[in-house]
Amino acid sequence: MKKTYIFLIILIYPFLSFADNFPVGANSAGMAYSTVAVPSIWSIYSNQAGLAHLDGYSFGVHYNNNFGLKEFGVKSSVFAMNSKAGAFGLTYTNYGFSQFNENKFGLAYALKLSKYLAVGFQMDYFLIQQSAYYGNISTVAGEVGLLAKPTKKMFIGAHVFNPWRAEISEYESERMPTIFRLGMGYQFSEKLLFTIETEKDLELKPSFKTGIDYNLVSQLFLRSGIEINGRDYAYAFGMGYKYKGVSLDISANKHPVLDYNTAISLHVNLGKKQEE
Repeated sequence: MKKTYIFLIILIYPFLSFADNFPVGANSAGMAYSTVAVPSIWSIYSNQAGLAHLDGYSFGVHYNNNFGLKEFGVKSSVFAMNSKAGAFGLTYTNYGFSQFNENKFGLAYALKLSKYLAVGFQMDYFLIQQSAYYGNISTVAGEVGLLAKPTKKMFIGAHVFNPWRAEISEYESERMPTIFRLGMGYQFSEKLLFTIETEKDLELKPSFKTGIDYNLVSQLFLRSGIEINGRDYAYAFGMGYKYKGVSLDISANKHPVLDYNTAISLHVNLGKKQEE
């Protein structure tokens, strides 16, 4: 059975690995992850500059069930706090099982440079644990992001993952990918948020994403999105419920090759929402 899991992981590893900055957050997943310009607790995974728009203390937990296989489940937790010196964040993410699993530890910092511009940085430590035959792998990567708010209704975000091309194996100098993201979010009304962005891995063709977040009634939100990657289309939808400082989100994403991913996130904010 363990050999079967190892074979499956090797087979679909390119679709799962968060060593290429695997996205987290069910609210973001419900919008096809087109949220580089949307500040939230989950900005620690998509654009650390978004943490500068949080207030007080926040923590969240996330679980992503990949293709109905618990061995490929992604488990994440995050803590963030904002202060006069800026916003600080900690995150941990894991997926896999005893014979193969990946771990990501992140330390983030974000700061508002002005009313209209914020910047964020993060240092990541990756640990890939494998069977004794293959041995463990570890490396350090970095992330940097910018978030601009030129108007009350518009956000523009940019993010780079692994700008220095961290090495994960000496064999053929295998390196983690470097990924660029650029996007925009526009609040058409108090109820409707629209996002659009592009993502480019240095070694792959660019993909394009778009999503909407609609406040249906009271504290209930509906979300949908699509990602276009060449001739492949990935669809997403989700919903969320907010009560005071607590947010519960669920989502489902239709992968063009490997069927559905489902996710659930819980976020608790212990500070008052900032007035923009």
